[in-house]
Amino acid sequence: MGSTQRFNQTIESEAELRTIVGSPSKLVENKVITYLDTHCSNFISKSSFLVISTADDAGCCDASPRGDKPGFVLVLDEKHLIIPERPGNRRIDSMRNILLNPRVGLLFIIPGMEETLRVNGKATLVKDEELLEKMKVNERKPLLGIGIKVDECFIHCAKAFKRSNLWKPDFWPDKETLPSASKILSAHSKIPNQKVVDILEESYTKRLY
Repeated sequence: MGSTQRFNQTIESEAELRTIVGSPSKLVENKVITYLDTHCSNFISKSSFLVISTADDAGCCDASPRGDKPGFVLVLDEKHLIIPERPGNRRIDSMRNILLNPRVGLLFIIPGMEETLRVNGKATLVKDEELLEKMKVNERKPLLGIGIKVDECFIHCAKAFKRSNLWKPDFWPDKETLPSASKILSAHSKIPNQKVVDILEESYTKRLY
């Protein structure tokens, strides 16, 4: 069903949108900087998880998680950082998009902290041995790196995390009620569930790095 059939009342301009949501405060307008200062670098050094958003040359979007021990993303200078590309599922969605469209958005998360850091810039795929050596884990270098030239960065407020109670275990669902990744993959891939369980176990225990 097309979007025009499913949604009857839509917003068609920024002016109309502003009449509903209003305009940002001076604090919000002024918080964006164009480089990684000591505050941003310190935030990134404490972050163990990020989401990278990319799009191809047709505008088709993707968002992908990256995670490792705090400090896994290297800040090279106030305009450049690099993300290690560890072994994955080989879909390479983010990297294929970067080859077509270098614009990326990053969302850095620190466990237990409700504010996040947003960094937007231009990405390139990096194979500099000197840089890859600096990101080794268990004597294994990352396959590649995703280098980012920073265009802007800013702190994002905590409202989403406060509303979701994400860091509060008392609000977490019972583990017994959680979706099963193996069952979802089995249904989508048409591969028996136990085989999927074995594949995931092997991947998680032997191919993290």
